[in-house]
Amino acid sequence: MNNSREEVRNRLSAAVALLESCPEFARLIPEVRTNIVFASVDARTPADIAAVDGRITVVGGKPKASGPVQFGASDHLARLVLELRQFQPAIRTALNFRWNEQILSFVTTWAAQHGKKLGVIDRTKEPDTVIGKDRMSIPWKVKELLAGTGGTVPELFYETRGWGKEPLFIIVGTDPVVIVEEVTALARAYAQFQPE
Repeated sequence: MNNSREEVRNRLSAAVALLESCPEFARLIPEVRTNIVFASVDARTPADIAAVDGRITVVGGKPKASGPVQFGASDHLARLVLELRQFQPAIRTALNFRWNEQILSFVTTWAAQHGKKLGVIDRTKEPDTVIGKDRMSIPWKVKELLAGTGGTVPELFYETRGWGKEPLFIIVGTDPVVIVEEVTALARAYAQFQPE
C-alpha cells in the first residue's frame, strides 16, 4: 500500500487533483499558501516525503498547485510529520489551511459534529530559546500539542498566532486522498455557512 516512491507520488498527485477540483477550498488557503505532504513508509528525513513544489495557491478563484509533486519539496510540514510519527507512526500525511476567528468557530462546531478532537498549539507559550530559531520550533510544537491531548495526536489541530507566524490549521492522517476528502467537505460546508 503506497510503499514505493512512485506510489507515494501518484497517491499524493491524486489528492492534489482532488483539492484543485474544489473551488470552495480557495477560501481556506492561507497567506503562506497550502501544502500537502505524504511520507514514504520508512521516511527518516524530509527528502523521504513528497510535497507540492511551490505549494498550492489560488488561480482564477480555484486552488492550483504551483509546481509538481516531488520528494523533498517541503521542509516545515515534512519535519512536522516526522516529529508526529515519533508518537504515532501511522501518520504519513498532513495539509495546512487558513485560520481566523470565524473559521475557528466553524471548524470547532464541524469537528464536534464529526467526532473529531481539535487540538491546539498555543504559540504565545513558545519559549524564547525557540522563537525565531530555524528548525527549533517543531519539537516544541508537538510537545505542546500532545500536552493538551493526553499524548494522542489529534487528526485536526491549529497553531495560534506567534511571533512573526501566521496561525494555521493542520489536518493529519494516513492517506492524503482521505484528508483531502475531509478538508474539501469542510470547505464546502464552510462556503454554505459563510457565503462570500
